[in-house]
Amino acid sequence: MHISEGVLSGPVLAGGWAITAVGTAVGLKRLDYDKLMTVAILSAAFFVASLIHVPIGPVSVHLILNGLIGAILGYAAFPAICVALLLQAVLFQFGGLVVLGVNTCDMALPAVFCFLLFGPLLRAGGTKQAVGAFCCGFFAVLLAGCLTACALALSGEAFLGTAKVILIAHIPIMLIEGVLTAMAVAFLAKVRPEMLAIRLAG
Repeated sequence: MHISEGVLSGPVLAGGWAITAVGTAVGLKRLDYDKLMTVAILSAAFFVASLIHVPIGPVSVHLILNGLIGAILGYAAFPAICVALLLQAVLFQFGGLVVLGVNTCDMALPAVFCFLLFGPLLRAGGTKQAVGAFCCGFFAVLLAGCLTACALALSGEAFLGTAKVILIAHIPIMLIEGVLTAMAVAFLAKVRPEMLAIRLAG
């Protein structure tokens, strides 16, 4: 779901950078720096997962893991995802530096939203925890697809078709990420339950 350089309009790029700047600042301010290792590990997981692309028509799909990142890191999802996308842009030319703000916003904003919406379920245990984790994984990808599609649609009518394909192509990914997030949260609840209750300073 990386948007390439030279595609988006100026106002969309500016809006993406503004949201990313605010989100990253808030994430760093509220981050418990004792959890930096967790942030680094999840940022690396995001980096690796989104390198494996499966082409579907004019777009390609890949695992995103933003729902899992949001479930564990909360607001710190912004700096974690921003660093991973920056490295991808510099090392592999995925996306680009100019569109880094929009790409980060598209991935991190849904992660934080799902953390706020489903966080109480994630820490409830049992069936509620499983439902909350699945919803985190599913809706984070859905919202990321919607934001990416909106960014393309707002940049010109020529991209409306691509925007629709992006949403349709990521439906299987939504389901897969929902299941993966539920499995990961269930595992962490057994071996590292404190990771599901990260305290964000501030």
